[in-house]
Amino acid sequence: MEARGRGGAPTRLRLRAVLLSVAVMATAMAARSQAQLQVGFYDTLCPAAEIIVQEEVSKVVSANPVMAAGLVRLHFHDCFVRGCDASVLVDSTPGNSAEKDAPPNTSLRGFEVIDNAKTRLEQACFGVVSCADVLAFAARDALALVGGNAYQVPAGRRDGNVSVAQETNGNLPPPSANVNQLTQMFGAKGLTQAEMVALSGAHTIGESHCSSFSNRLYSSGPNAGQDPSMDPAYVSTLMQKCPQQQQQQATVPMDAITPNSFDTNYYADIVANRGLLGSDQALLADQTTAAQVIGYTNNPDSFQTDFAAAMVKMGSVGVLTGAAGTIRTNCRVVS
Repeated sequence: MEARGRGGAPTRLRLRAVLLSVAVMATAMAARSQAQLQVGFYDTLCPAAEIIVQEEVSKVVSANPVMAAGLVRLHFHDCFVRGCDASVLVDSTPGNSAEKDAPPNTSLRGFEVIDNAKTRLEQACFGVVSCADVLAFAARDALALVGGNAYQVPAGRRDGNVSVAQETNGNLPPPSANVNQLTQMFGAKGLTQAEMVALSGAHTIGESHCSSFSNRLYSSGPNAGQDPSMDPAYVSTLMQKCPQQQQQQATVPMDAITPNSFDTNYYADIVANRGLLGSDQALLADQTTAAQVIGYTNNPDSFQTDFAAAMVKMGSVGVLTGAAGTIRTNCRVVS
């Protein structure tokens, strides 16, 4: 949203200059953080670290493929609040409501997978492997099990000791976000618009609660009715799965055709006006992002490559390294 008031255009120019400055600073910080992380960080410190995480992820995703999306989402929601410091894993206490209990995070899943991996890691190498690195490894391994590229994960993250529910406000993109909002929110983390479009492709797996898009089916007010940007046949199908009075717990696949395969059907759905969330379909409303969406439908390999690179970059957002932070032996409890 553009600022208004006396000054008009100068006010808008100042706002754009501030946003550009923030994006440049965030990009520079992400580049420095990424340089401090290393592929093979645990090769000598804890040689079995990545194998242990992979085994625990494989057990769960093989039995329930939808968990792949849960583990990717867990990593994303961690990195977008306070950086990739495992703060999303911390349990609330009587004196503090933690991130996982904020409204955008109450549907997160996969915590037990991280717990199980961490328990084994502490037995193998006490106090060595951070919860933040476990999250990054788990997301990569989960994607590989459902068809994603098995990219290398630079490690060396350390864990934070602060987790506050209110800090999710303004950091996690809402399901109704438009392209400008998405671009600004990802830009604040040092991620480009192109990387935002690539990372949005994570929605090709997993499920969404009906409440995240019900406003597109049952809107009220002066513009009451169904979202005109949605394919009417798709709307009809969704209304059957998400009755107006029974939306809270019901879920539907993000990709109705191949919900457990990491492919480009998400982008094909958007082109066909079958994007589930408003933020998904919004990618077709902007000329630049629409071109990228269409490009991925024609070249799946480019999507896989771009997504893997964007995940590595996202995994470096706001990381704690060296002497900063700590290594939590219990991912749910701050040191």
